[in-house]
Amino acid sequence: MNGPNSLPRILIVDGSRMARAMLIRQIREFYDFREEADGEAAWQVLVLDPSVALAICSLSLPVLDGGGLLARVRASRLARLARMPMLMIAGDDAEAIERAKSQGASDFIGRDTGRVELLARIDSLLNLARARQQIEDSQEQQLRNPESGIFTRKYIELQALQAVSLAQRHHGEASVMVMSFDNVDAVREEYGADVLKQLQQRFIAVLSGKIRQEDSLGHHLGEQLAMISPGTSIAACEAFCNRLREAIRVASIAVHGRRLTLSVSVGISNHPVDAAGSANALIELADARLKAAQQAGGNRVLAGSAAAPAKPVPAPTLERALGLLREGRESAVAPYLAELGRQLLPLLALMDRELMLHLPLAGIEKRLEFRGQKTEDRGQ
Repeated sequence: MNGPNSLPRILIVDGSRMARAMLIRQIREFYDFREEADGEAAWQVLVLDPSVALAICSLSLPVLDGGGLLARVRASRLARLARMPMLMIAGDDAEAIERAKSQGASDFIGRDTGRVELLARIDSLLNLARARQQIEDSQEQQLRNPESGIFTRKYIELQALQAVSLAQRHHGEASVMVMSFDNVDAVREEYGADVLKQLQQRFIAVLSGKIRQEDSLGHHLGEQLAMISPGTSIAACEAFCNRLREAIRVASIAVHGRRLTLSVSVGISNHPVDAAGSANALIELADARLKAAQQAGGNRVLAGSAAAPAKPVPAPTLERALGLLREGRESAVAPYLAELGRQLLPLLALMDRELMLHLPLAGIEKRLEFRGQKTEDRGQ
């Protein structure tokens, strides 16, 4: 990637080695460059090399022609590609030129264009791109929450609308994830609003480091966060959110010298999997699934029917449960007492017999069965 003082990089795409060499001679004093001989190879470079600031591309190319490359660039989910200046080398085919204009060509040059004019056109396109980027950055900054640094709810709604519209036009996908810590009110009451805000900022920092450039993370309602993910399947979102959920569940967090057990739940919706009529309806559906996941016990990801939660978290082993208790994390063990207790019954029966403890084993077993049934009912 280019450093702060390096020259802007230009990709030159032409099937003629001689034509590429001529263009390189004209620009090499002022610009860094890469070259490719066909449209498909050029596309790979554009996707993988974020330092390319502009492409000079012939309309006539092998493998993938210039028009096809231009169409891919403009339709890309990567914002840097969708707005990249594309300077097309045009011949005498007026129809091809008009088609390239409609596909989003930034400007045109001929094969006989001189060095002065070529450099002037490149400079003009790069200056325009920089100006547009500054405007977009300024507008985007105004739509960020000044405390958290992530997008406002208004901007998230706009991004959802754009993602769904793009998915509808190109028969693609768009996913919405609404997420939150479980038991937020209890955490706030026990540890205070400042601690909750610090935990939220740490959660945002973790999320921001894991999402793609084209994803948008912002506020939803209260402590809830929403993420818009264009072009992402519901299965990919579930996998991502489950990794995130598990990372939070096992995290070792201490507040005022006390270990704090946290969990998160996530509601996911997707176009076209869910028959939501609008982008806002898709957000509301993800929000409803988050609430259903939390009402079902929390610490889970829900991407289907609001009445059918995702796979429950398996109970810890006895060894792990004892370790959690030694760490003072009773709340991480409490949801699984019925299952853990059933595993201990044979040991309790042996202790009762050998040590004559006179334990009410029948009552204990009945109570464990009752507790287990209540847990299952909450999970349905």
